[in-house]
Amino acid sequence: MTVDDTGSGMDPHAADPGEDPLALRLEQLILGAERRYTPFQAARSAGVSMELASRFWRAMGFADIGQAKALTEADVLALRRLAGLVEAGLLSEAMAVQVARSTGQTTARLAEWQIDSFLEGLTEPPEPGMTRTEVTYPIIELLLPELEEFLVYVWRRQLAASAGRVIQAADDEEMVDRRLAVGFADLVGFTRLTRRMEEEELGELVEAFETTAADLVAARGGRLIKTLGDEVLYSADDAGVAAEIALRLIETMANDETMPELRVGIAFGTVTTRMGDVFGTTVNLASRLTSIAPRDAVLVDSAFAEELIRTGEAPASEAEAAEAAAAAEKEGEEPPTYRFGLQPMWQRPVRGLGVVEPWLLTRRDGTPS
Repeated sequence: MTVDDTGSGMDPHAADPGEDPLALRLEQLILGAERRYTPFQAARSAGVSMELASRFWRAMGFADIGQAKALTEADVLALRRLAGLVEAGLLSEAMAVQVARSTGQTTARLAEWQIDSFLEGLTEPPEPGMTRTEVTYPIIELLLPELEEFLVYVWRRQLAASAGRVIQAADDEEMVDRRLAVGFADLVGFTRLTRRMEEEELGELVEAFETTAADLVAARGGRLIKTLGDEVLYSADDAGVAAEIALRLIETMANDETMPELRVGIAFGTVTTRMGDVFGTTVNLASRLTSIAPRDAVLVDSAFAEELIRTGEAPASEAEAAEAAAAAEKEGEEPPTYRFGLQPMWQRPVRGLGVVEPWLLTRRDGTPS
């Protein structure tokens, strides 16, 4: 959105003569308005400086467009709303830019995926001679209002869930720096697979993995942070939830012959959250544990193991479990039930984190999976 701030009122680059007419029609359909403003004109109409308008524009993930007349009334309204939130003191300027950036990054991936999916699903055009590109217009025309309604619904649901987590935080510091269980799940030998499989096969495998992981994480009460092709990052407020997700991931993938083996690493501790992502030593430790985990196995750090023991989800040792069972039997009581087992592994140095003591997490015999 780089411009000279002359404000001459000229219309220097209304539309690139080389632009595809269908692309322009699609843009107008989706945006619901025609191109009317240059960046300078849009900023002036919204009552914001060009510097702030450019920051918002770039934060949303859009390229500089010089002095092209490419912006619409919707762009002016978006600038005016963001600036209004800053003027009213509801958001700082830096926070408004963060809002623009987080929204832009999230919706960019969503939009790319949706367009790819729509086009991929078009195997036969409805009329002979029509190209897939030409079919895109009527499909988007039909889907757009429904998808818009659905997007707002999901966003409100997610916002409600996130607000609930904040309200339950013990204090203000926990709203940013929280104690969480963080897990990485990684496909074994993925690099080798990329050399052996066709691109379409590889894409299907990654999509199946991401879908399976996302469903399991959500169903068990965790939160999917992000997917990275061959790797999934998730978090949970409760160590038992994180452990159950990890073991179910291993079990589910092991029962699918089309999937490679999986390994999972989990750590528990203070995590900094920013724009839906998580950062900090706990996250780095979970990543390192994943890299050293055996195939089809889950490694956890000592803090995670201690949390499972503290909450009664796992015994400190099998000897302790046997003693507790014997004592309960002697008193005529039900023996304690543990969902998970923990086996200490050899201490080892981990790059950047010093010496760690990993534990092998298992499901105890007799515990339903």
